Amino acid sequence: MKTSPISAQEFAESVLAVPPLARRADLSIDAAQNRKLIRHIEAGGIRTLLYGGNANLYHSSVSEYAELLAMLADAAADTTRVIPAIGPDFGKMSDQARLLRGSGFRTAMVLPMGGFTTPEGIEDGIERVVDLLGMPVTVYLKDEKSIGVDALGRLVDDGRVLVIKYAVVRSDPSRDAYLDELVARVTPARIVSGMGERPTLQHIAGRGLASFTTGSGCIAPAACQRLFEALKAGDLATARPLYDRFMPLETLRDSISLIRVLHDAVTLSGLADMGPHLPLLSASPADRHAEIQAVASALLAFHREPALAA
Repeated sequence: MKTSPISAQEFAESVLAVPPLARRADLSIDAAQNRKLIRHIEAGGIRTLLYGGNANLYHSSVSEYAELLAMLADAAADTTRVIPAIGPDFGKMSDQARLLRGSGFRTAMVLPMGGFTTPEGIEDGIERVVDLLGMPVTVYLKDEKSIGVDALGRLVDDGRVLVIKYAVVRSDPSRDAYLDELVARVTPARIVSGMGERPTLQHIAGRGLASFTTGSGCIAPAACQRLFEALKAGDLATARPLYDRFMPLETLRDSISLIRVLHDAVTLSGLADMGPHLPLLSASPADRHAEIQAVASALLAFHREPALAA
């Protein structure tokens, strides 16, 4: 795992893969299968791993967090940055912050919590957790009401927030006044598109955001990194056909469950055995498994085409 100091500029150098987390039948962490998936992602050229929602860390226990950190640090290559998530509640993220401090990780992502929060409380909580961590955090922003642009700007200015993972879903990503306001306040270099490939044409090529997070890119990392590079260069002629290859799996994820479908797609494609879902989640509907397998296998086959492997 890469342990050198981190800066916002680093987020503009790679897609952020957001992998599922492999578990054994007894729900313990499966280091071997996680390592297998990590090696596949790294071989495709992606150099940042973000363990958060797709890994279902919402429901993971604090008692296994030290084991998770040790496994990730050992499994990732020396050139791969790993970002673990904390939270979503203040008590859990505070306990996790104490385990992370001095561990070699350089930032952690604060998971969003629905309900029982106020904008002022979130700002205060982030300040306190950063003080416990001794490092800046990445904020996962899923709606425009949880915390305001001015508060986020203050946290960035204070050095407490390194980047923002922007995941506010819009029917038309090209029209997003809140994102435009955020870009103006904190600069696009400090914002990562956080909703997979679907909004990347508008977010990366259109607004110049630093990068984007990917779940489907865990299956086709070379194609995903190639898409990222084309979007950063403004080369839409190259980007569009790559983009289109990701839409079948992204559409399945949108229609069933982002987390559950990706977890099952990795297993059904034969890449690695992700094992059971951690409750309170469950597997994708059994009658959709054949469809998930077909789409995931087609994406993996595309990743393995000689033109992408070159």
